[in-house]
Amino acid sequence: MNTFHLSGYPRIGAKRELKFAVEAFWKGAKTEAEVEAAAAEIRRLNWAAQKAAGADFVPAGDFSFYDHVLDLLCTLGAIPKRFGFDAAKLTLPEYFQLARGNATQFAMEMTKWFDTNYHYIVPEWHADTEFSVNAANLTAQIKEAQAQGHNVKPTLVGPLTLLWLGKDKEAFDRLSLLPKLLAAYAQLLRELAAAGVEYVQIDEPVLAVDADKAYYDAFPNVYKELAATGIKIVIGTYFASVAEHVELLKNLPVAGVHIDCVRAPEQLAVFADAWPSEKILSVGLIDGRNVWRANLSKVIDTLKPVADKLGGNLWIAPSCSLLHSPQDLAVEEKLDPEIKNWMAFAAQKLVELGTVKQALANGKDSVKEAIAASDAAAADRATNKKIHNEAVQKRVADLPKGADQRKSPFAERIKAQQAWMNLPVLPTTTIGSFPQTTEIRQARAAFKKGELSAADYDAAMKKEIAYCVEVQEKLELDVPVHGEAERNDMVEYFGEQLAGYCFSQFGWVQSYGSRCVKPPIIFGDVSRPSPMTVYWSSYAQTLTKRPMKGMLTGPVTMFKWSFVRDDIPLSVVAKQIALALNDEVLDLEKAGIKVIQIDEPAIREAMPLKKAQWDEYLAWACESFRLSSTGAEDSTQIHTHMCYSEFNDILPAIASMDADVITIETSRSDMDLLTAFGDFKYPNDIGPGVYDIHSPRVPTEAEVEHLLRKAMDVVPVERLWVNPDCGLKTRGWEETVKQLEVMMAVTKKLRAELAAK
Repeated sequence: MNTFHLSGYPRIGAKRELKFAVEAFWKGAKTEAEVEAAAAEIRRLNWAAQKAAGADFVPAGDFSFYDHVLDLLCTLGAIPKRFGFDAAKLTLPEYFQLARGNATQFAMEMTKWFDTNYHYIVPEWHADTEFSVNAANLTAQIKEAQAQGHNVKPTLVGPLTLLWLGKDKEAFDRLSLLPKLLAAYAQLLRELAAAGVEYVQIDEPVLAVDADKAYYDAFPNVYKELAATGIKIVIGTYFASVAEHVELLKNLPVAGVHIDCVRAPEQLAVFADAWPSEKILSVGLIDGRNVWRANLSKVIDTLKPVADKLGGNLWIAPSCSLLHSPQDLAVEEKLDPEIKNWMAFAAQKLVELGTVKQALANGKDSVKEAIAASDAAAADRATNKKIHNEAVQKRVADLPKGADQRKSPFAERIKAQQAWMNLPVLPTTTIGSFPQTTEIRQARAAFKKGELSAADYDAAMKKEIAYCVEVQEKLELDVPVHGEAERNDMVEYFGEQLAGYCFSQFGWVQSYGSRCVKPPIIFGDVSRPSPMTVYWSSYAQTLTKRPMKGMLTGPVTMFKWSFVRDDIPLSVVAKQIALALNDEVLDLEKAGIKVIQIDEPAIREAMPLKKAQWDEYLAWACESFRLSSTGAEDSTQIHTHMCYSEFNDILPAIASMDADVITIETSRSDMDLLTAFGDFKYPNDIGPGVYDIHSPRVPTEAEVEHLLRKAMDVVPVERLWVNPDCGLKTRGWEETVKQLEVMMAVTKKLRAELAAK
């Protein structure tokens, strides 16, 4: 019999019960005991669902009140000294302060987990970082599961990955911490063994990236020491191929290895051929990161020869933790029944794995009804007209060579734009959104529920837009925006108006802490049935003589922040979205909106983990961006915005996007990120953020002037714009106006200084 296991499961609850319990605790509306009880009930239900589906092991260590990496740091005693907390006696309020900050200490940094949309707490490494194991919370969860009759396989982030994920707080070699860290892991494993644990999964996704060779060289000694604890170790890998490490992995003194054969199906042949029959090979062929049903016949047929070779040492699992999947499709009541039939959330993926386990043990006939249903869904997806739009497919297929190029090079376009815009030196703008007030959210919610008429909603939004434009007029911003009052989310707003998208009611996934997102779902060919933003931007333009900037979300971000279809290449999805956006760009242009921003904050995070695949990705990603504005007149100015990223190694690609103006987040790095653009001699206009919008704090004029002068040292002043770091959606009006007043005062001061020269 093949073992069915998993490394993690959604922890927020089917209807976000954990989110609401934790936020109530933060507000003082729930006690710690009540929050712990809510968490225990979520774990009970999760483990019960896993066992009912046939799982041989349930995970522990995957549940967290905020983040599993933060939990591991607490278990290892590796929390920042600056907080002054005793890790061995850490309270729940103190735990949350590590993640959220307090009156005296800023929060630990957070960043995206590999190429997912989940955020983890970044370890802070110092040369004198010490480790001290306190496994009480983890062993308590293990005992809790055991008491409910479950076999438990804890999941831990591995020591080499944990070091790699962190951030050095001073100049030193973080691998110098490995001996101390390894001793802590060994102690932790011994405590898990004492708690009755037979197997532990130690995730080392650092194997799936291009890390320094020193990390890979360290594996043999690290796992020799950990194996000496006597516990059986399964190394978990995911998100990309680790085939280049097959020799390393098969020779490690561990019980087995897990590989992701959804993101990297080609590696199965490599491992199946090389893998020793006495070791476990765990194969993930059920997608842990998307919402589509598996083709069970294909999965079973793929695994059967591996099972014939390895016997019971073939384990089956999702490709990665199911943390990245919504919890249960069964609670969805409003999805189109046909589309719903093509889908599987975490609970349904468990059932699929149980079916695969049974088929491998007893043959396909033992699960023929499940296979027939899977085959029918796959056949329907292959031909259903809701998915396949011949006109959209033909439009992409028939794109002529050079279709993505503007009519003239930037040097000519910028002259045509300046001729009518007549902007001053250091032109000012914002990134797009303005405060989403309680009144805006209430009006939108009432309209969606049918409690507010279309006419009343229209009037409410126009009132908000008029106020937003009025504020910008008083501030004398050169290129205003309409403020996006009508928009719920920069992806969802457009997805609701594009064919090929649908939306769930409860398809929530954790982004970080209590923050959950409900990504749109791209199920079919994408097109734009009618204009999406022209009405609101055109109205805003009637309120000012300044050039109103239209706001769109770019094709890469539109698919990256969605659950995307898996039956065609991502490059094709991106081009379909780009052409739909292009229709909008041309309609905005016809309506007199001749400054248009196409945001691409996700272009960096959508990059493959392996550098060898970057060029291919960047080629079609940048082409898709250019396609979105193809056909626009030279006098139409195209902007784009990108969030915090390391740009140094992809600047040629960013330049190839050929946006007339790019705005980037730079204030928190003290303009250091801008240096790369200067060294590269970025050819087009650029607007580095001059203050951080993620805080309500109003910067001083000296602070903004310091940043703007640094920018002027790097970028020729005739190509320099002035703007905040990002959109202002999460801010309040009072601080927003004060922040922009400071920005404008500094800009006017420097303009006068330049004019006097």
